[in-house]
Amino acid sequence: MISRRAFVASLTSGFLAAPLAVEAQQAGKPPRLCFLTFDSRMTPPNKSSSSRASPGHFDPFFLRLRDLGYVDGQTITIAYLSADGRGDRFPTLAAECLRLKADIIVVTTTPAAMAAKNATHTIPIVMIPLGDPVGTGLVASLARPVGNVTGQTFMASGLAAKRLALLKEAVPRVSRVLVLSYLVDPIAAPQVKELESAARSLGVKLLVQDIRTADDLPAAFDAGAKEHVEGLLTTAESIFAVQGKRVVELAAQHRLPALYPYRVMVDEGGLMAYDSYTPDLLARTANCVDKILKGAKPADLPIEQPTEFELVVNLKTAKALGLTIPPSLLARADEVIE
Repeated sequence: MISRRAFVASLTSGFLAAPLAVEAQQAGKPPRLCFLTFDSRMTPPNKSSSSRASPGHFDPFFLRLRDLGYVDGQTITIAYLSADGRGDRFPTLAAECLRLKADIIVVTTTPAAMAAKNATHTIPIVMIPLGDPVGTGLVASLARPVGNVTGQTFMASGLAAKRLALLKEAVPRVSRVLVLSYLVDPIAAPQVKELESAARSLGVKLLVQDIRTADDLPAAFDAGAKEHVEGLLTTAESIFAVQGKRVVELAAQHRLPALYPYRVMVDEGGLMAYDSYTPDLLARTANCVDKILKGAKPADLPIEQPTEFELVVNLKTAKALGLTIPPSLLARADEVIE
């Protein structure tokens, strides 16, 4: 596994230094890549932005792409298209990729992938790690995707249930949990279903709140307060990576211990994260792009699943909440922030 600190160090120099030597390009113009993302704050590192979802959200992908010799404006042309937090805009953006005559489309959310697949059955579509591609009908199977879609998934069986179990282990008194979910995304409902099944076995009651925009967050936490919730989870959709800081702030205001799907939310002050969205998985997406641009067919490239998971605990936040995290849990953590 490539550590996030290593990536930050790499980015400090990697994007400023001259690119690595690459094979001579074939005659003709560089390939065009369309990059579809949920929010403009998830800007890649070689594009300026005053506010990003998090430092380095997609950095491992772009760093690896550059290491492979793909330099925007030189050996590849990249069009960055953002839905600005509105999933209903993806069909329009997918049509724009066709207008731009993209050679390959890279998508960062399931709604983007579905819009791109509906727009074209010929242009290769590569998923930066996203949700359940089989369950949502994007691919026929993980081993043989068929069609023009391939890439990575950050979902693995039992992840949502594991997060609830870890929260319960960290805070045994928790009996009511607020769950924030972006139910318009097809990957949300299966996670909620899994959480509901786990909650029954753990003796926990869930309060599920559908979040469509950042404006929905305060009301969701107020609803949780009325139900006397004692903990917080979010399902794993892009909106919570984008709005992570706001979610963490509201959790602190309501004094709710929380376990998140994204490590960056712990960096921003959250209590814990159990994250499968590792830098290594992101970097492997660039390898997939490289293979396709060199002639491989998406249908022949299996969907890659996460093999490493990162448990991070923020003891500063635990102290602020008056919690003592069990030593057995701290011993299993990949990183403890003190």
